[in-house]
Amino acid sequence: MESEGNREVDLGNFSISLGVKDMEKSMDFYQKFGFEVIDGGHQNEEYADTETEKWRILRNGKAVIGLFQGMFDVNILTFNPTDLRPIQASLKEQSVEFDYEADMETSGPCSASLKDPDGNVILLDQHY
Repeated sequence: MESEGNREVDLGNFSISLGVKDMEKSMDFYQKFGFEVIDGGHQNEEYADTETEKWRILRNGKAVIGLFQGMFDVNILTFNPTDLRPIQASLKEQSVEFDYEADMETSGPCSASLKDPDGNVILLDQHY
């Protein structure tokens, strides 16, 4: 029997964001698994690479990995829900604590971040 705390939540697409030390070495490694670059600071003028910060998004089928050099030191589990605010409200009702929260008084793009019991960072990032 399903308990009330185990109801399905539509978290949207999933990716993992990895803090990497050497972008070229990391890209070479993951491309051996069939991952292809679909976005990154080398082709995105709004969020262009700098001398110290670089990023690439790789995809292989439904699997998506973000590689981030010089941007953060931890790995991040990222979910892209269509509507983050009700998910955040539900988690808060279940006493889940957030590091930062989406503004519940607005609509459209937003994000929230929290940590699991082991300190792994979870980013809930609504794009639209």
